[in-house]
Amino acid sequence: MIKHIYKIRVRYSDTDQMRFVYHAKFFEYFEWARTELLRDYGLPYSEIERMGYLIPVLEAFARFKKPAYYDDLLRIETFMKEIPNLKFRLEYEVYRDVDDELIAEGYTEHVFLDAKTYRPVKPPEVFMNFVLENFKSCKNKNC
Repeated sequence: MIKHIYKIRVRYSDTDQMRFVYHAKFFEYFEWARTELLRDYGLPYSEIERMGYLIPVLEAFARFKKPAYYDDLLRIETFMKEIPNLKFRLEYEVYRDVDDELIAEGYTEHVFLDAKTYRPVKPPEVFMNFVLENFKSCKNKNC
């Protein structure tokens, strides 16, 4: 398993008329967390694109438990629980950091595409090495 934590403070522009974080913003939060996971593990998305790959979202889901409000500090925990084959899935849990309350949870599914042909391809070796290395180290730590 791979786990990553990313924190974000809710901006006023993220809220709706009810003063809650607008539901679609959570998909942006998922994207930021996913991007930072790759960056923090030494594989920024810009590098993946330079290698000739794209990683579109195939499916996205969110379940909302509690509202989040302007100026809340949110902690987004991102998990990869299975070693990818052609597709891969990331799961997210969003907590209000101050009280550790679960705000939302969800997932995104992705596939690697060849940037020239837009056809699905197996994940590049550098990505799979990153995944396998982290799954192995997590297993040794009993994550």
